[in-house]
Amino acid sequence: MRKRPHMQLLTITSLLLLVLFLVYIWMSSYIIRISQEKEKNPTYMQTSPSRKVDSNQLLIVLWTWPFGEIFPLDTCQSVYGVSGCILTTDRKLLNQADAVIIHHIDIMSNKKLPQGPRPHYQRWIWFNREPPTILENLSMLDNLINMTMTYREDSDIFIPYGFLKPLKEPQSIKIPTKSKLVAWAVSKWYPGVRRTAYYEELKKHIPIDVYGKHHKNLSWADFYSTLSQYKFYLAFENCDHKDYITEKLWFNSFELRIVPVVLGATRKNYERFIPPDSFIHVDDFSSPRELAQFLLDLDKDYARYQQYFKWRSNYAEVREIGWDNHYCKACRELQEYKGYKVIQSVEKWFLT
Repeated sequence: MRKRPHMQLLTITSLLLLVLFLVYIWMSSYIIRISQEKEKNPTYMQTSPSRKVDSNQLLIVLWTWPFGEIFPLDTCQSVYGVSGCILTTDRKLLNQADAVIIHHIDIMSNKKLPQGPRPHYQRWIWFNREPPTILENLSMLDNLINMTMTYREDSDIFIPYGFLKPLKEPQSIKIPTKSKLVAWAVSKWYPGVRRTAYYEELKKHIPIDVYGKHHKNLSWADFYSTLSQYKFYLAFENCDHKDYITEKLWFNSFELRIVPVVLGATRKNYERFIPPDSFIHVDDFSSPRELAQFLLDLDKDYARYQQYFKWRSNYAEVREIGWDNHYCKACRELQEYKGYKVIQSVEKWFLT
């Protein structure tokens, strides 16, 4: 007996509904399995990611604009001579990126790290230029980071605040006219920390002009012309940490042609980057009073004072500035670095 047409239609419809139900069950179990895998392993990786961009170009995702500062992303070749780089902030390209650069300050409070499938070749780079004293939540990076990018010389990508470049030929030394003695420009005033305590004692024995939010006002327009009049500058870092030598030395002192009086890392650490006769270290003196007397004596002896500039005949100071400069440098280092590793604890490394 032949089935009526409406009965055949009912049978086909039932079969289609059954198939759709089975597909739904399978997809639900798949999604649950993937979610469970991600919870167990935040770096859950897909095995064969697709690459839609030019394979000869390194695609690097900036996870955040550092400190929210926006800058050009197309300067690697034109400004820094680094080819083969594509920088982007488009998170839709995460599953295609060769590397993701994570600026720590921007994620240390909200803990918002990249999520989802991660290509097996992709490297996560921890970018930080701040000292350990202000950092938080480093442990959230355990077993996630592949490379470090900091002011530490032992970083995978070394981003110093400055460096000295040997000159091809010796040059004559020019010292600006000096009419004042000691200056210090400080934007963040931390009562009780070592540099503040040292200053409080030092000022009892020598006059010091202090500029900044809590002291004398000094605009950027007048910064160079004002500070360059001083013979000595207190290049006091806000912490004593390995290789943490900032713009306080490279710009506020060297670029402005002032002799830096440094406090922070050890003298030995400073001498890894600059000549021993280019600066005065507070640790060379038994007390702030002894340092003050040394500076007063040096002020009266121009020939001795000139010796702190002698290194300039053979070196030029170079400051590492520009966010695009840092990211383009990272691209160049990635091209040269072929290995792959996972850092178990960035915190343990950075606090050592």
